[in-house]
Amino acid sequence: MSSDPSLDPRHGGEAAIDLHSIRTFLRQWMRDPVKMASVTPSGRQLARLMVEQLPPGCERVVEVGAGTGVFTRALLDAGIAPSKLLVVEINPDLADFLCDRFPGVAVACADARHLDTLAEEHGLLAGGKLDAVVSGLGMLSMSSSLRCDILRAAFAALGDGGRFIQFTYGPTSPVRRHERDALGLRMHRAGFAPRNLPPATVYVYQRLRSRQIASVRQPPRP
Repeated sequence: MSSDPSLDPRHGGEAAIDLHSIRTFLRQWMRDPVKMASVTPSGRQLARLMVEQLPPGCERVVEVGAGTGVFTRALLDAGIAPSKLLVVEINPDLADFLCDRFPGVAVACADARHLDTLAEEHGLLAGGKLDAVVSGLGMLSMSSSLRCDILRAAFAALGDGGRFIQFTYGPTSPVRRHERDALGLRMHRAGFAPRNLPPATVYVYQRLRSRQIASVRQPPRP
């Protein structure tokens, strides 16, 4: 039997973990609503749409802004091995929640701007690069410089065909055109989840061409 308590009938199965997730999420939202992307966790329709954007043969994944683990559960259900998944969550209470819910998955309570270093420290870059970064971050509420820092770190760890998968509640891409141009990225709108609360759109970002995007912590060349 899975160690995920959401599947344990003694605890009410999926309904129990969903209620626990919502209560946990709401507590964190009330403490700091600006940093939370929504007042409720992402729904299953959005989670499925996000996971459908993983590249063929995807193995190594970093999830950032994991919240209560809706995308984490979907990634595991899609066949991503726990040993090949790193979950990054900056909120310590949510990070503890994720550790309890997914004991076989590495959870880092850290800033997404360091995801390349974190992926290396957890062995995900041994012998290769990441296939995908799945993001639950509220990028619309970020400054342009913060968005770019996170994307630089992500693409420093992603392989040439790697994908950065992001959802948004806004009407357009949360990564602006000038930011994509500066980072050498292309974008496509992958789909819409109308039953999510609130409805959400998924975007996928990739390199324009096979070139490395320097890590934000690398000093400029003289």
